[in-house]
This record gives sequence, structure tokens and C-alpha cells, in this order.
Amino acid sequence: MNHYPPSVLKLIKHLARLPGVGEKTAERLAMHILRAPRTEAEQLSRSIIEIKEKVRRCSLCFSLSDTDICQICSDPARTSSMLCVVEQPADMVAIEKSESFKGLYHILGGALSPMDGIGPDDIRIKELVARIAQGKTEEVILATSTTIEGETTADYIANHLGNQPVRITRIASGVPVGGDLKYVDQVTLRKSMETRHAIK
Repeated sequence: MNHYPPSVLKLIKHLARLPGVGEKTAERLAMHILRAPRTEAEQLSRSIIEIKEKVRRCSLCFSLSDTDICQICSDPARTSSMLCVVEQPADMVAIEKSESFKGLYHILGGALSPMDGIGPDDIRIKELVARIAQGKTEEVILATSTTIEGETTADYIANHLGNQPVRITRIASGVPVGGDLKYVDQVTLRKSMETRHAIK
């Protein structure tokens, strides 16, 4: 690597700090940036600075936003009576891409994990309870991950909201479409059996 000038080595070093980017990928990215027109490099650097200056948490759902209230929360076409609880903004984006949900979201900012010292006060459960107390929500959909942490979080929230006048549902989990049973793990198969539904 020492055959590169210090400025290139510095860029490679910074790029290699990005998640999922190893030294080889960082080197390729640095070479691409070096070959790209100056305007493209300037646009990239401006975009990075802009997200650091503009992006914040939506004051309602805690998603990423350039404004105080995000586009989803401010959309009058969304169904305000349905609230989908997810762990991270990326989970919300995944559901949005499926075009299967037209309600609102609540982003916890993580999942309960006592082993890692993450308890109820470390994620946005109090904020969720406060939103539901406003009386606009009729159904809370728990869409946390199917990991042990995600399941624990869903169970905790369901128990915590037990006295609230809302319907509490959990997203189904099971065999993926096109999945071959012999390649599906045992936990997923068990969930598939538990969440089976009638077809006749």
C-alpha cells in the first residue's frame, strides 16, 4: 500500500472504516473517486456533509428526516389508526418497499438485550406508550425481528400494552416464498407451524 501517495492512503483508510468495506474494496473506491470528474467527487463530499448537517430524528416516529416531522408522518393519506413498531429505520424502509402497509410507524432504536445491557429504558418504549395514550391508535403491529432479542422485545411491549384499548398483533414469520423446507432452519419451521392458517 505504501506505493500510494499519503492523500490516497488517507482516503483508503477512511473508506475502510465503513461497515462491510474491507481494504481491497476501499482501494477500489478510492481509485474510482480519483478517476471520477471533480464535480462527482464534490457532489459526494457535499452529500456526506449535508446528511450530517440536515438529518435528524422525526419528532413523532423517530425515523430519519430532513425536517421535524418526516414525510410518512406528515402524509394525510396514511392510516393514523395503525401503528407498526420496528427496531430501526432500515426495518421501516423494508416494509415500505413491500408496499404492504399504509399506516404509521414507531422506531424503537433497538431491541431488548439484557446480555448487552439494553433494557426498556434504552429503547423508545415510553414514547410508544405515550403515543398510544393519545387515543388515535387502534392497532399496534409488532414488527420486531424474529431473533431472541426481537421476540423478547415484542413480548415485553405486548405485556406492557395489555391494559391499553388497542389491538396488538405480531407479524407472521415462517418459510420464505420459494424456500425449500430442507434448507429452512428449525426455528423458522417451528414459527411456520405455529402461525399456520386455514386455506379451506
